[in-house]
Amino acid sequence: MNKELNRRNFLKYLGGGIAASSALLAACKDDERRTTAALQEPPKDKMTYRTNPNNGDKVSLLGYGMMRLPVEGGSERDNQNAPYDQEMVNRQVDYAIEHGVNYFDTSPAYCRGESETITGIALARHKREEFFIATKMSNFSPNTQTREGSIQMFENSLKNLQVDYIDYLLLHAVGGGGMPEVNRRYMDNGILDWLVEQKQKGRIRNLGFSFHGDKEVFDELLTWHDEGKYHWDFVQIELNYLDWNWANEINKDNVDAVYLYGELEKRGIPAVIMEPLLGGRLANVPTTIAAKMKQLDPEGSIAKWGFRFAGTPKGVLCVLSGMTYMEHLKDNLITYSPLQPITEEENEFLMEIAEDIYNLKTIPCNECNYCMPCPYGLNIPAIFSHYNKCIKDGNIPHEKLDKEYYRARRAFLVGYDRSVPKLRQASHCIGCNQCAPHCPQRIPIPQELHKIDDFVERLKQEIVLPPES
Repeated sequence: MNKELNRRNFLKYLGGGIAASSALLAACKDDERRTTAALQEPPKDKMTYRTNPNNGDKVSLLGYGMMRLPVEGGSERDNQNAPYDQEMVNRQVDYAIEHGVNYFDTSPAYCRGESETITGIALARHKREEFFIATKMSNFSPNTQTREGSIQMFENSLKNLQVDYIDYLLLHAVGGGGMPEVNRRYMDNGILDWLVEQKQKGRIRNLGFSFHGDKEVFDELLTWHDEGKYHWDFVQIELNYLDWNWANEINKDNVDAVYLYGELEKRGIPAVIMEPLLGGRLANVPTTIAAKMKQLDPEGSIAKWGFRFAGTPKGVLCVLSGMTYMEHLKDNLITYSPLQPITEEENEFLMEIAEDIYNLKTIPCNECNYCMPCPYGLNIPAIFSHYNKCIKDGNIPHEKLDKEYYRARRAFLVGYDRSVPKLRQASHCIGCNQCAPHCPQRIPIPQELHKIDDFVERLKQEIVLPPES
């Protein structure tokens, strides 16, 4: 009954188009969008825009997330130490602006701390009125949580971005540590009040927060808004067709998007959307699910479904996409130039697809890399990515009587060694738990790593049974 009501809620929100896109999996070299999009050129004058009700900003439907930037020689996942490719970033930013994109989202924490500087260099070549800058108060470490440290972070953002004001400033990733963390990062040090003062001075035009995790934190911050204690000009939430109904069932600590969006919508607070594709997972669905989606839209990419879904609700201001490759940018531009909102029939279809994906029981890792670096050298996102891929490809061995057992066993073990160097595999996890508090998806990372390592050892010894779900 609850799922049916949530489905109806989404239908209620249908209408208009808006900015949509998503942080994409940088390592998707075989992503079908990289071939299909290369054959098309998006129009330059068809971008869908949404108007910010607070100040009249005309914001592009597609927002450029400066989180997974290209490195020299390919993607950062292939070479985590390679320098970022400033020339390629410049080229893609130029192309995005030429085709109507005007919202660029960054953070002091992104791209090994280099994202703001790289973004600033790329955008400084354009007129200031051509773009909106969104960045964050990413004061996660103790030395940046002092009043002085947080103020310095904000001043560094202005300097690195080469601007005099920030269009959209967010408290970064609130909710993960409950209200004690909110108080520690923003209240006890007086930084939230200081940010309000900067807004009054014109150095910040819109003040909001990005949310991950604890529902009580989300509700408390909206209560502040209702009571006039603080005014939120916008809020950034995770929204996609899987998380619409299933976020809480995938992880009991997460909140369904239908609730997050609904609470913002009834208050008239614009929503900025992150993770429309769950870090690329909704662009790389299993073959059987992809075939269903291709039946309804043979010409469109699988990713297009996620972008259209995220952009359809009328209260969405912008949807972010971390576009490592030019082909991703082109495909997203085509999707939003202009947006074709999801119909009721298509929404019913996507709710069925979401249930199919939920039933796969994959680990909900978006490869955001917030858990990295691991002090013991593990490549946590790569381990989870390989495991999830094997689930989607049917390469999780079950029992020896299964005729596919030995093929699947070999595919899993050989693929594991190829995807993750032995010194970076799950067997080296000591359970220090330094990673888990940083995970926006609230994954119990050491627990999942130990399950995978146990499964690998049993697989090597040909003890059947897959890992516990």
